Amino acid sequence: MRNRLRVLRAERAWTQQDLAQRLGVSRQAVNAIETGKHDPSLPLAFRLAAVFGRPIEDLFTPDE
Repeated sequence: MRNRLRVLRAERAWTQQDLAQRLGVSRQAVNAIETGKHDPSLPLAFRLAAVFGRPIEDLFTPDE
């Protein structure tokens, strides 16, 4: 699954640590999701969408 987390995070000038604190996860977890090494759980995907104020579909797209 592809995601736009890095771009959305950069638009807000947040570090991975900033985003991790907002989500209640580790910086390593944010890095793993951004780089595609890990897909977030559904509850975490909803938290990400809420933090960015966007629907989940704006953050994640399936691999083709």
